[in-house]
Amino acid sequence: QVQLVESGGGLVQPGGSLRLSCAASGNIFSLNAMGWYRQTPGKERELVAAISRIGNTNYADSVKGRFTISRDSAKNTMYLQMNSLKPEDTAVYYCNRAGLPFPYWGQGTQVTVSS
Repeated sequence: QVQLVESGGGLVQPGGSLRLSCAASGNIFSLNAMGWYRQTPGKERELVAAISRIGNTNYADSVKGRFTISRDSAKNTMYLQMNSLKPEDTAVYYCNRAGLPFPYWGQGTQVTVSS
């Protein structure tokens, strides 16, 4: 069973930065396209950034130019560098396989952007 553990969230002022980390059990990053999702109360979980097996990246329009997804397959870890944060980025962030998530989700990490 895949285990995913997100960390790095917190409270940050608008315009600030955070870097999220996703640690996974097993060698899933080199075998799957992976992504970062986020969810706010009452809304569906949305995919905001994805990285393919060969390292190509894609972003939702709402985060393009501000977020950067990367991974270190040797460490079984994926990252999301978030810059120029906005209040509307406030959400719980999760990592999972992009497009067709594993049925197992981590606990997520809360990001709150507020002054």
